[in-house]
This record gives sequence, C-alpha cells and structure tokens, in this order.
Amino acid sequence: MNVRRSAFTSLLLILISGVIAACGSESATTAPTTGTGGTTSSGGKVVALFLPDAKTARYETADRPYFEAKMKELCPDCQVIYNNANQDASLQLQQAEAALTNGAKVLVLDPVDSAAAASIADKAKAQNVPVIAYDRLILNSDGVSYYISFDNESVGKLQAESLVAQLDKQGIANPTIVMINGSPTDNNAKLFKAGAHSVFDPLVSAGKLTIANEYDTPDWSPDKAQDQMQQALTSMGNKVDGVYAANDGTGGGAIAAMKAGGLSPLPPVTGQDAELAAVQRILAGDQYMTVYKAIKPEAEAAAELAFALLEGKTTDKATSKVNNGKIDVPSILLTPIAVTKENVKDTIIKDQFHKVDQICAGDFAKACTDAGIQ
Repeated sequence: MNVRRSAFTSLLLILISGVIAACGSESATTAPTTGTGGTTSSGGKVVALFLPDAKTARYETADRPYFEAKMKELCPDCQVIYNNANQDASLQLQQAEAALTNGAKVLVLDPVDSAAAASIADKAKAQNVPVIAYDRLILNSDGVSYYISFDNESVGKLQAESLVAQLDKQGIANPTIVMINGSPTDNNAKLFKAGAHSVFDPLVSAGKLTIANEYDTPDWSPDKAQDQMQQALTSMGNKVDGVYAANDGTGGGAIAAMKAGGLSPLPPVTGQDAELAAVQRILAGDQYMTVYKAIKPEAEAAAELAFALLEGKTTDKATSKVNNGKIDVPSILLTPIAVTKENVKDTIIKDQFHKVDQICAGDFAKACTDAGIQ
C-alpha cells in the first residue's frame, strides 16, 4: 500500500512540474506591449516612449495615455515600449539601451537629465534610429531629429508677469518674493528661470521688487520645495508677499510650508502643469495661478511625428529651430496659457483636461459653485 502511494505521489509531482515549466516557458516568450523585455511581433514598427518621473502627475495621467492612444489610432500594429525613469538618469540610459536592443525604430525621449541624455541620442544615431526630444530638449547631441515642447521661456515670463500683476493689484510697493525653481538637471527649468528673471530683474534693479531667497529644487520634489520654503520663512520672519514656484508640485510644497507656518491669508503663488490638485487650490484661493500647457496636442504631435519617422517621412510642422549646443534642432513649439480662477472654466474645463466632477469633489464643491462651475 505504501509503495503504491509513493509511486502515485511521484507521478503527480512530475506532472505538476511539467505544467509549471510549460507555463514559465510561455510567459518568457510572450511579447509585451509595454516594458523593456521580450520579442516583438509588430513587424519592426516599434516606438519607445521614455518619461522622466512619476512625481509630476501629468506624465502618467496625460502624456502617456494620449501618446499611446494616438499611436494606436495611427498604427494599430505598432508596438509602444514604455518606460518611466523615476528621476534616475542612469536608469533611463539602461531603458533606452534595452529598447534599442529590442528593436525600437524611433525613440521619443523626455530626459531626466538634459545633458546626460546626449549619450542616448548618440547611441540611437549610431544605429540610425531617430530621436524626438519630448517636452525637454536633449543637449549637446547631433542625434536629435526633432524637438516638441512649449516655448519654455514664455512659461517663466507668464508666471512672473502674473505674479507681478497680482502683487500690483494688491497695492504692494516693493514686494518681497521667494523663487522656488525646478530641477537643476532639467533644461526646461533653466528656461523657466530665465524667463522669470527677464521680468523680475529689471524690477529688482529699479528697487521695485526684492527676491529674498531663491532655490533650485532637486528632482522637482514637492517635499524639498516645502523644506526650502520653511527655510525662507524662518530667514524672513514669515514676511513674504509672493512666491514664484516653477510648477504645481513645488507650489504645493511652498503652500504646505506657509500653512504650517500659520500664514493667513496666503500670498499669491504661481505654478505650472494645471495638475488637478493645483486647480482645486486655485479655486479654493490657496494658489494664484498655473500655466496650462495643453498636453494632448503635444503628446499627439509626438505620436504623429514618430509614426512619420517610422514611415521614413519628415514633417512640415517643425517651423522653429532651437539650438541644443551642437545643432539647431527642428522644433514644434506650442503656446502656454496662464490660468487663474477667472478663466479655469474657459480653458481647463472647456478642453476637458480635468472633469468637473473631479475638480469639484468633496470639500471643493462650494469653491466650484462660487466660481460659477457646476
């Protein structure tokens, strides 16, 4: 009896092992639709999309889905290899190398580090793979085929002009402000800062504005922006008239610091990206403005260009050129829009960038009603 039971158990184990091995083999050879591994069944129509981080809400909620949807519309049999680098330039390089190995024919790259990304563009060029610099310029490489973004100095100017206009409206003479800029490794952050300073610096020289503290924010981290604002408040005795924040995440960090410091009412704070939380803060009166960059046309333009490059074609939409330190890159530059409480309805809501039921949820229902948003 024991011998028969042992033989039966051994046979059952062999059968189970065979099933597990077969399942493991099938899994290893199935081509993924996103990611870095596996083989491709798309006949060589492979596009790789690389986004820089998950801290900035727009990348996963807007850029990626808009790009992938447009690619599917244009080319149903294309494969999109997607990667998010989580603010790690070295990881982004590894992701790009893996995508090239796995047959990517076009790279759409929003770099973590605009200078470090030159090595990715150079590697792609060596394999005759075109590179589209998406949202942020890739510096010092002749491997960049196109650049798609917004006029980023204009973004900084819009933010600074909006802040100055609001401070003037409040009747504050020689206001004292804090500047919380973006990541020092992001070329866009340098352009935002340059645009803002083109507005602020003449006023500083004329004795009409004081920049009490200015910071660059590593990784665009809201937590680091909050720490910076806390330092500024300590040095300024909580006396601040306005805050230039380069995006909505850093603006949110600055607002959190001021609320923790007991400031009421809050001074005007700028932002960028029209994140849902920022739009809610604007309606509630905690944040003054954001810069709305219509991400859908940007992402769709990148997909259209990627598809054209897959087909061996070019575009006549790149009507500008931007120098990246090595070449003048053919560029498509879109127009940003300053958004305050007064025009949220005519911009963000009209374009359905966020839905009304999202914006007006919970505690923000009254703020929406007061702003005429139903």
